[in-house]
Amino acid sequence: MSETIRVVGVSGSPTDPSRTSALVRRVTEAFAERLDGRAEVIELANVLPALAAGGYRPNLGPAAQEALDAVETADVLVVGSPAYRATYSGLFKLFFDYVGQYALVDTPIVLTATGGSDRHALLVEHQMRPLFGFFQALTLPLGIFANERDFTDYQVTSDDLEERIATSLTRALPLVRSQLAANRATREPALLG
Repeated sequence: MSETIRVVGVSGSPTDPSRTSALVRRVTEAFAERLDGRAEVIELANVLPALAAGGYRPNLGPAAQEALDAVETADVLVVGSPAYRATYSGLFKLFFDYVGQYALVDTPIVLTATGGSDRHALLVEHQMRPLFGFFQALTLPLGIFANERDFTDYQVTSDDLEERIATSLTRALPLVRSQLAANRATREPALLG
């Protein structure tokens, strides 16, 4: 029996609308389409009140609990944050502080970020990649950075950005498919036993 592949996007932008959310949505949908999967995007701006409900995970509101469950059970994650003072947003970090330490082991993760200028592009490599290294996730080799010029009215409109998304997708798909097969193979004996 074949399960539908779940590609879950997480936008760490504290604002709505958001260029980061637009990028995460575009990349999440592109991966889901190529994997014949289902896309789901979590905008943390909408989850913030539930995250603020308590200092411990059991105290969080229902929206935060649902978002955390979706992330921890995703087959593929697409994560994104706007650049704030040369790093990801505090909201992004707060959310991932609640994710189980071993919940993302071997989960393929696409790293994305947005910023006002290209000077923030290293956010992906110097801030995001180490965070997901802590989780022992499989961060895919080509992150995607976009600046303000890549959007019009909070929609991806840049041919260059579309090309970067396509290149990331092409390079990542063999790794993603291989990892999904390995993850399913290790889960099946547990499900059957």
